[in-house]
Amino acid sequence: MASSRLSVKLVRLLNLVPYVMANPGISKADLAREMGVTQKELVDDLNLLWMCGLPGYGPGDLIDLSFEGETVAVTYAAGMERPLRLAGPEATALLVALRALLDQPGMADPAAVRRAIAKIESAAGVAASSNDNREPGQDEQASAEPGAGDPAAGARLAVVREAVRRKRALSIVYYSASRDVVSERVADPMGMLLVDDQAYLQAWCRMAEDVRLFRLDRIESARLLDQPARIPADAQRATADGLFSDHEHLGVARLVIEPSAGWFVDYYPVENEHRLDDGRVQVEMRYASDEWMARMLLGFGASITVVGPAGLAQRMRQQAEAGLERYRQA
Repeated sequence: MASSRLSVKLVRLLNLVPYVMANPGISKADLAREMGVTQKELVDDLNLLWMCGLPGYGPGDLIDLSFEGETVAVTYAAGMERPLRLAGPEATALLVALRALLDQPGMADPAAVRRAIAKIESAAGVAASSNDNREPGQDEQASAEPGAGDPAAGARLAVVREAVRRKRALSIVYYSASRDVVSERVADPMGMLLVDDQAYLQAWCRMAEDVRLFRLDRIESARLLDQPARIPADAQRATADGLFSDHEHLGVARLVIEPSAGWFVDYYPVENEHRLDDGRVQVEMRYASDEWMARMLLGFGASITVVGPAGLAQRMRQQAEAGLERYRQA
């Protein structure tokens, strides 16, 4: 157990310097969250790095950092500028998750996802094997999302993504299938959500004065407003037919989260959080669909372990095996 904790700490230390250099001016709070540690643990790590460096161990040899204020900066990296290479299992987990993401319209910029896949394949040395058997344009056709051939639809999705990224208010014209009406609304984005293979914008609707889910393919127009998103502090995330609610009939997943994915507990609605002696966190999370939950957790690779229920763990294995098989055949 102690050796496992030391391995996690070593990997974190090796990643800290290049991460700070790639994110100049990052705050201690943000850096601690990204590294999955408390701010006190982060300061301990930074103090330890201060004593590491090149032989000679004098001025100009040791790593030099500045973190007395609220931000962290690297003034001398001692040769640690480059991030660690991905291990084989890490690269595979990322590729499977990214290829699954390409199949979900609206959840991400497909061009950006394809670039990320190409970079990971190149870094892992598998680009040739994954591309040699493809016909020209096959990758683009296979991963094109609905609307990819429609410039107007693509422009709407781009505006929605920008609003989420920049936390800006959004004016949309939306078709409600349940009421068969088209209405104009101002939405304050909270994030994107995937439910039963449909992509949604989750936002505070100023007209309804409540959280709503807007299906992306039913947004007829979208315009970024010159004002920040205003989400009430007590706003509850949408449940999407019970998703993430506390109804008795929902499944409850028992998860163990590695420190590297510590931000998970801040982003997703978890319950019964318990920190283990080795730094990992055990939580429970309610969900409505085994398939959705398995697909979401697969994106975290080995960073999250499913303790139960057995059916969810089995579904994850099946989806992972299917994804790997598609990847091998690509």
